[in-house]
Amino acid sequence: MAARDTQTLERPRSGRERILDAAYDLFSRGGVRAIGVDTITAEANVAKMTLYRNFASKSDLALAFLALREERWTVGWVQGEALRRASTPAGQLLAIFEIFSEWFAREDFEGCAFVTSLLEFEDRGDPVRQACVEHLANIRSFVCALATAAGVADPQRLAAQWHILMKGSIVAAHEGDRDAALAAREMGELLLQRHGVPLPA
Repeated sequence: MAARDTQTLERPRSGRERILDAAYDLFSRGGVRAIGVDTITAEANVAKMTLYRNFASKSDLALAFLALREERWTVGWVQGEALRRASTPAGQLLAIFEIFSEWFAREDFEGCAFVTSLLEFEDRGDPVRQACVEHLANIRSFVCALATAAGVADPQRLAAQWHILMKGSIVAAHEGDRDAALAAREMGELLLQRHGVPLPA
């Protein structure tokens, strides 16, 4: 009897998965509004009917993309790496800028999809805009939790200030300043000291 091939075969991706993967790459780089359905279906190699069978509208696809972005970028990468790289809350806060510094140096640096998409949709009632606001708030909540663990008296204020540094460094990186995260870290250290948090050794 011939030996069985033990190599695990990958499960073929469904039409929904191919569409969402294509949208993830395209929306991350070009924004939601700028990318059309035809471009997405061509990239995913599916019929337009397949897209609308899985997503009621482009807006629904955008919402799914933003949720996936939070899962992969916010939780899986930024939060996961920050917690892994440092053992104290203050160190984990500063590690965010260490992560950003590496991100800004990459040739495929694409910026923050939440901010990019937020600026594309001016109507405050638009579900895509509302989702961007919510996902950005989730980032601040993570920072706020670290500030609370660090013993900050007003963790929400520090979280708001820290998030401004994060978003500002991303915009500066878009301008071409690849050292923006290092400058943001220096300001972050001053913020921690102002809030009475000892800097990590």
